Amino acid sequence: MLEIAPSILSADFAKLGENIKTVEQEGVKYLHIDVMDGLFVPSISFGMPIISSIRKITDMVFDVHLMIESPERYIEEFARCGADIITVHAEACKHLDRVVTQIKEAGCKAAVALNPATPLNAVEYVLDMLDMVLIMSVNPGFGGQKYIPYSTEKIKELKKMIENKGISTLIEVDGGVNASNVVEIMEAGVDIAVMGSAVFGGEIKANIEKVYQTIKK
Repeated sequence: MLEIAPSILSADFAKLGENIKTVEQEGVKYLHIDVMDGLFVPSISFGMPIISSIRKITDMVFDVHLMIESPERYIEEFARCGADIITVHAEACKHLDRVVTQIKEAGCKAAVALNPATPLNAVEYVLDMLDMVLIMSVNPGFGGQKYIPYSTEKIKELKKMIENKGISTLIEVDGGVNASNVVEIMEAGVDIAVMGSAVFGGEIKANIEKVYQTIKK
């Protein structure tokens, strides 16, 4: 079944620990953590201290999405502060193969994200090294954007690439995913769906239950 990865960027930071415990109690396995540097994307979010702090309160899989320039500068630090999966953007890496290897050597699972207009061939030659590919279905940097429709076809094409290579790389999608389109993206081949306001906007428990009921139909 499709896994969801609530993005804490949409959580209530005054109640961050409480919000995380709520999603964990609902059986959610992944927590999506967006790190933004104000350079690769316009916004600035948070870094290692927040991740280290919340690592102490949960055993959920920390899916750390680095929307930063030259992420190779900080791979080891993010691994030490509790990342399980480290995702870097193909567009932010001059030497992508080297960065993927660096993530693996730091003891984390390696993932690469692609912006909406970035073609799939950007990961073609490292695909068999990756644990996951993240398809951005909005332009990164801000929450609350609408899902870009052509992302669905991109997901389908990536699924074919993975199947043709006979590998088990997971597909994650991030941006504008909610109960109204989650079935579409699941059927396209997505394994993990990042959700921000669709989980943390309002009653968290009810939101998660609504998503699970939708994908089980």
